[in-house]
Amino acid sequence: MKRYNAAAIIIIIHGLIEIAGFFSVLPIWLGAEQNEFVPFDPPSPEIIIGGVIWGILRIIAGVGLFKNRKWGFALSVIFCAVTIAKMFEVLPFGLMDAVLAGSALILMLTAYYGKRKIEDAA
Repeated sequence: MKRYNAAAIIIIIHGLIEIAGFFSVLPIWLGAEQNEFVPFDPPSPEIIIGGVIWGILRIIAGVGLFKNRKWGFALSVIFCAVTIAKMFEVLPFGLMDAVLAGSALILMLTAYYGKRKIEDAA
């Protein structure tokens, strides 16, 4: 159970980081000039809104996993697997995504399968 809780916390933090991306570009959208405090070009609104949706869904998956629900486990595994598969499309931020999603996925799968061997599955 400890591994599931640790994975849930990682997934929730990952969701909060995704949502924080919205707040990082909000000053630019509201008209702040780019200067030494805002040195980057903002991503398109579609990417930011997509990140917010993914962040909310990650938080829902993490809460479901934290409450020990099967749907939370399934949703968390799906999100982690898709994140790892798509990480190269959003470099350099994809590296952080891969570390968070990969560690959560390893925690969930080792908690689910434990010390069972491949031969035991048959």
